[in-house]
Amino acid sequence: MTPAELAPAFFLAAVVILVACRLVALAVGRFGQPPVVGEMITGVLLGPSLFGLLAPGVSAHVFPPDLKPVLYVAGQIGLVALMFQAGYAFRTHAAQAGRGLAGTTAAVSAAGVLAPLLLGAALVLAVHGRSGIFTGADDVSVWVIAAFVGVALAVTAFPMLARIITERGLAGSRHGSLAMASGATDDAVAWILLAGVVSLASGQARPVLTAVGGSALFLLLLFTLGRRLLAWAATRPGLGDETRLLVTVGVLFSAAWFTDVIELYAVFGAFCTGLAMPRAPASERMVRATQPMTQTVFVPMFFVYSGLNTDFGVFADPGTLAFGAAAVVLAVLGKFGGCWAAARLRGEPAGVALRIGALMNARGLMQLIALNIGLEAGIVGRELFTALVLVALVTTVMTVPMLNRLDRRDARSRPPAPGDAPPREAGPAAAVIT
Repeated sequence: MTPAELAPAFFLAAVVILVACRLVALAVGRFGQPPVVGEMITGVLLGPSLFGLLAPGVSAHVFPPDLKPVLYVAGQIGLVALMFQAGYAFRTHAAQAGRGLAGTTAAVSAAGVLAPLLLGAALVLAVHGRSGIFTGADDVSVWVIAAFVGVALAVTAFPMLARIITERGLAGSRHGSLAMASGATDDAVAWILLAGVVSLASGQARPVLTAVGGSALFLLLLFTLGRRLLAWAATRPGLGDETRLLVTVGVLFSAAWFTDVIELYAVFGAFCTGLAMPRAPASERMVRATQPMTQTVFVPMFFVYSGLNTDFGVFADPGTLAFGAAAVVLAVLGKFGGCWAAARLRGEPAGVALRIGALMNARGLMQLIALNIGLEAGIVGRELFTALVLVALVTTVMTVPMLNRLDRRDARSRPPAPGDAPPREAGPAAAVIT
């Protein structure tokens, strides 16, 4: 397709995506689910699993193959802005952490990475050669596939976690602060591990050496020159908001470009830029200015791009279905169980440990990002990709109902005090959670 043909195709696809996402989000909201669940489901429904199956001709017209790269780029814009907001929010929440945060964070993060990583790798090693789910990655070492699946299960949906904590008023709570710190640490470690897996898949040391060396250079530049430039834009008297926004976006996109080039991926650079953003009224305005378009328009395009690569028809094969179910069980056991056990061993109360486990267990958008990287690198085929998308969906759907159940249990177990408000639950009016 020519650029003149791609433009109207993009606008048509954008309308279909945005309307479908809103309708499905409203539907799942009636069951207490956050809008991100609706957007993840919409991505799958608009792919070959439903739309492409029921109306293949219409699907091919709305989502022609040449349009997929455009949707990918649009989705990347949304991810970069979203992770910038998450990094800014993390720095704010981390400042409210209580006593003993560092030790417990380290324990929860270590358990939240190691347990699902080992369980995921063990699952692959146990079934490799006995299942057709690894079709499409025949030239990739079983150890590389095992490592990738382990890393994918170790990811935490940090942006979703941050939004849940903010929406439920948990920013100053013990479990909210611990989950924020642990989730950010988990994802930083997971991206580094992912770079190592991609390096192994290429059979070269250059990618991981580039990622490690480039990361050190990136952090040095960002927290010296980048931070000063952001501070200047946020605090310079007389500077207009448009100029402040231009400078902020310039630094953000430069960080995204550099971290993409060193194969640590744009989301890492965006998150670090949010950390480097100074606390100032103008900074708050810049962060808020990037939210509406990001959450309403660009992030849903990433979900649909992922959905176009997802075909639940592969579960007609009993072996693939069994692998997907086993992956879900091990993902929950490793992440929820591992983080809960680590928090309890650190002396956290049962309620705090359970909530940390519930929050850390969601994979959401972050796992989809990792899966798309693996798909592009040829580490996973369509069958394994779809099975791991199922993990992302199930663990994300679990989060809010589990938190609501814990809140109701606690409310029943203590006598009401004067002025007590009922626990807040995410409902149809909740903001977009990713």
